[in-house]
Amino acid sequence: MNAYEAYLESKILTADPLELVRVLYRGAIESVEGARSALHAGDIPQRTQNINRALMILTELTSSLQQEDVSTIARSLSELYDYMQRKLLEAQFQQSDPPLAEVSTLLKTLLEGWDACRQEPALPQAFESEPGEQYAQLSCSY
Repeated sequence: MNAYEAYLESKILTADPLELVRVLYRGAIESVEGARSALHAGDIPQRTQNINRALMILTELTSSLQQEDVSTIARSLSELYDYMQRKLLEAQFQQSDPPLAEVSTLLKTLLEGWDACRQEPALPQAFESEPGEQYAQLSCSY
């Protein structure tokens, strides 16, 4: 195991659920971008390996959704993950970049949303100039 793999393993083992989701999104983006590069280079085995990795990550993200959770968000994420998996398969069979580019954009947008959730909420604070006035930020729950 090299230093990077040891670091990544340590990060995953100590991460909270929100950070794990973010790690998965980054891995999926890296895989899709790797597939795009391999496609342009004509490296079929590498393209296939990267697409398969992205598919596995999306499967893991889907399985991490609580199946009993029938919320709109969980249902929408499940449908979006399914859509992205179909686009990855389309890219593989058609040897085409547009589906990969679309999946990459979707994953980056989702990661931005999770990153926004990561911002630690400020503790309510009272300012001396205005006693009793408190401010709190909204945070995402996971």
